[in-house]
Amino acid sequence: MRVRGDILRTYQSIHTWTGIIAGLVLFIGFYAGSLTMFKHEITHWATPASHQLPQIPIEKFDKLIQQASSTFAKAEQDFTVNFNEHLSPLTWFERGGGRELALNNVMQHATLSEDGQLITQVNPTNELGELIDMLHRTAGIPGKAGHEDVGVLILGVASVLYFLALVSGVVILLPTLVKSFFALRPNKGSNRLWLDSHNLVGIISLPFHLIIAWTVIVFAFHDFFYDGLSLVYGDEPMFEIRDKPTIEYTVEQLPPISTYLNKIDDIAEGYKIESMAFSRLSSANPSVGITIINQQEMMRVSSGDFIYMNPYTLNVNYSSIPLSDEEVYTPIVSGFFSLHFGGFAGDVGRWVYFILGLLGAFIFYSGNLLWLEKRRKKQPQQSQSSRIMASLTVGTCLGSMMAVVVTLLVSKWLYLFGSEVNTHYLWCYYVCFLSALLYSFIRGAAKSAIDLQLILFVSCLLIPLTSVIALLFPSIGLLQPLIFSSFVIEGIALFFSAVFFYGFLKTRKRAFQGERNSIWALPNPEKPVDSIMLSKA
Repeated sequence: MRVRGDILRTYQSIHTWTGIIAGLVLFIGFYAGSLTMFKHEITHWATPASHQLPQIPIEKFDKLIQQASSTFAKAEQDFTVNFNEHLSPLTWFERGGGRELALNNVMQHATLSEDGQLITQVNPTNELGELIDMLHRTAGIPGKAGHEDVGVLILGVASVLYFLALVSGVVILLPTLVKSFFALRPNKGSNRLWLDSHNLVGIISLPFHLIIAWTVIVFAFHDFFYDGLSLVYGDEPMFEIRDKPTIEYTVEQLPPISTYLNKIDDIAEGYKIESMAFSRLSSANPSVGITIINQQEMMRVSSGDFIYMNPYTLNVNYSSIPLSDEEVYTPIVSGFFSLHFGGFAGDVGRWVYFILGLLGAFIFYSGNLLWLEKRRKKQPQQSQSSRIMASLTVGTCLGSMMAVVVTLLVSKWLYLFGSEVNTHYLWCYYVCFLSALLYSFIRGAAKSAIDLQLILFVSCLLIPLTSVIALLFPSIGLLQPLIFSSFVIEGIALFFSAVFFYGFLKTRKRAFQGERNSIWALPNPEKPVDSIMLSKA
């Protein structure tokens, strides 16, 4: 297919500048987003086993709820029933609450002893998974604009540019798409290999990227979309307004747990209940949010679907799955969420989205490197702007990854030095990230790329080594149950330690043995700078 040269140049310019402007914040969003596919597993992995109480048979939950609610005032209003064997059977917030990142939440845990006695303990919640999710949603950019995060709005704008970069990138590739689609040409130099890899990953994952771009735009600017709908609806409410309830209930009137299990079996065949979050029980507006899972269905998020109902009457107020064939709005909205959060194909879907998220981060990183190399070819002497962009790229991309990895590494050890682990998580991430960014500007892109990859290699390697230490010395309190999700997290860390070590070796080799006029070049320690300049002369 032939495309006029002036059109190609226009689209290439659009692709370059939209990618450069949006790439760095999107790198963090994609990298952290890939990790959120295992958000709950990461939180569980980082939480000491002693912070969870033993599970109980389902038939004992009613007795546990009755004892806990009669003993603790907060449990009269709100509590969560967990059926996961690795979580405490009953929990409620003693301080804080909600689903967003919070640093000072305190959770009460409850279970029953073998002779039916109530056992409780209080622990601060672990927010490591929520911290990573916050990075995914905001790229770590702090601040609020009204009730919305500034970072969310910035990522929304970046996603508009990202969509333009996707479209323009496809147009650029059209003339050579068939001939060079699967071409990886390492024999033509590292720059050509980077370009081929960038194009291949971009085209193969194009549907995924289009989905992510559009969904992020909608998530970021949904308030504006709803305001636009007011032009259609006028003064008429968009959603049905229910009558305000007048009957107040008490926790003693709760039906048995088996009632909810049977209700879900009736209205959501094939789903199993993961947890039930009861709230406002002693009021006229009580609710229970039931998390349900069916790996064979397209779920709203990878961790499940949701049904909200009145816990006393069992009337459904909201469901993320269609409960009748007449529903149109629910499957559309749920499908929209599912496509963004990887809520389909079960664990296979989560792994696919994990890999695609990392490949997306690679596209933004490689795009910046290609831009820098193209600028280098146009001028023998590197400009100040190129050096600044190189330092910004290395500091942001490698720095954000290093900050997350170091935070993961210290997560278990922080419990040995105090209970305010969530505050330490936040400090650890931002201190590491900002230090890496500052270091990249002080020492330059070449030196910082080498050193940051070495730190990443060591940090990733120390994550599984920490688990080995915990296994050898269980008395220090770091040991976690030997479950599959823990092995997965540590296996991923071990794999990426090898990736970063390989990158460290290649980057160092290029710095000392590559082209001398590159921004990635460093003086060869085995060859004085004067002799290098003399040989070039």
